[in-house]
Order: sequence, then structure tokens, then C-alpha cells
Amino acid sequence: MTKTAKLYRMVMDEHVCPYGTKSKWLLEREGFAVEDHHLTTREETDAFKEEYGVQTTPQTIIDGERLGGYTDLRKHFGYDRKDESGKSYTPVLAVFGVGAALAVALSLFVYQAPLTIRTVEWFVAFSMAMLAMLKLQDVEQFSTMFVGYDLLGQRWVPYAYAYPFLEASAAVLMAGRILPWISIPVALTIGTIGAVSVFYAVYIQKRDIKCACVGGSGNVPLGFISLSENLAMIGMGVWMLLRPAL
Repeated sequence: MTKTAKLYRMVMDEHVCPYGTKSKWLLEREGFAVEDHHLTTREETDAFKEEYGVQTTPQTIIDGERLGGYTDLRKHFGYDRKDESGKSYTPVLAVFGVGAALAVALSLFVYQAPLTIRTVEWFVAFSMAMLAMLKLQDVEQFSTMFVGYDLLGQRWVPYAYAYPFLEASAAVLMAGRILPWISIPVALTIGTIGAVSVFYAVYIQKRDIKCACVGGSGNVPLGFISLSENLAMIGMGVWMLLRPAL
């Protein structure tokens, strides 16, 4: 027997609700035949909200039970089972994953081999660049989070604003091994300060706070991943210092 769901969503000439579109797709993905009811005017939408006593659309009804909007629908089908605190390493893992893929692809193109010394160098540089890009999306929000635990940032706030630019510059220069007399000191300095700050906040003070490593958009806990970012910068700086040319 085919399962049936009623879906009420806004479909107007100038606006098609994206959550309604995704709700329809999710229901069909779960094997439901969807009775797709379009709310084509603002008046029709307001009347529907008043009738059902809801504040938003879309709304899904299955077996006479109103489940709610798209988020409620995902929960009903068992998606979005996350840590109640909302903490997630997904943003950082995504950066590292893409950074590794880019490094391998470039190594294959240049050296016809997936794993070379340059693969590792590019991985670190690309990851640094992408993490810096995330911070640069909202420097104000990043700096606010950053001064919450960075030892230098707490004493000299301008450093918190400069950090993403310093990290991005070092990453780009290191990727091409350009101007090492700039990139190496920058990476060693911000990496060392960052590593000490994270270690002190997490392992000495035992604080449970958000990391500013992906800017203000994520809820990545300050800890080993954050420490790894700084240690990678230190390692890259030391490596380039000891082996200036390939």
C-alpha cells in the first residue's frame, strides 16, 4: 500500500519556498506519494496559517498528524541526530578533506604520483588557506571568539584582526614557496602562539569553549583539532626552514 502525505507549501510567481521543495523531495525519497498543495498567494498562505494555528510553512501531514516543517520532517525520519550541544568537527574535516584532495590532484598533475613531499606541503598550505578564508568571512565575529582564548589576542586586540590575513598570506606564499623569509616567520610565530594558547586553555584551564578556527559560522570545540592546525603551521615553517628548496 502506497504511503501518502499531504504537503502545504508556498509556490508563488515571485517566490517558491526552498524548504517546501526540499520537503517534497524528502517525502518522495522516503517512499511517500505527495499530495502537493500549493499556496499561491500571501492571502492564501495567511489563511492556511490561521486555520492550522502555525507560524510557518511548509507543513506536512501524515495519517492526519501534522508533523511540521522541513526540520521537523528530517527529525521524524531520523536525520539530524547530533550532539545536543551542537558541537561538530564537520567544518574542519571538510577543509582537511578538500585540502588533501587538491594536494593529491596537483601532485598527480605535476609529478605523476599521488604522494610526494610536495603533496604534504600543499595539503598544509591549502588547508591553512581555506581555514583563513572561513575566518575572513566575518573578521569581527572571528576576533571576538579568538580573544576568548588566544594569549596575545587578549593582550593586544589588533592581533586578533590581523590573524586571518597573516594565516592566508603565509598559506599562499608557502603553497608556491614564494618569499619564504616572510612566510616562515609568520607561520612559526602565529603557530607557536596559537599552540600555546590552545594548550593552556584546554589542557591547563580545562575550558570548554568554541574554537575560532573556522570563523564564527561553526561550533567546533577548542581542542586537539585546533591544536593540530597550529602544530601543522609550526611543522611547515620548520620544514621549509630546514629544506628551503626541492
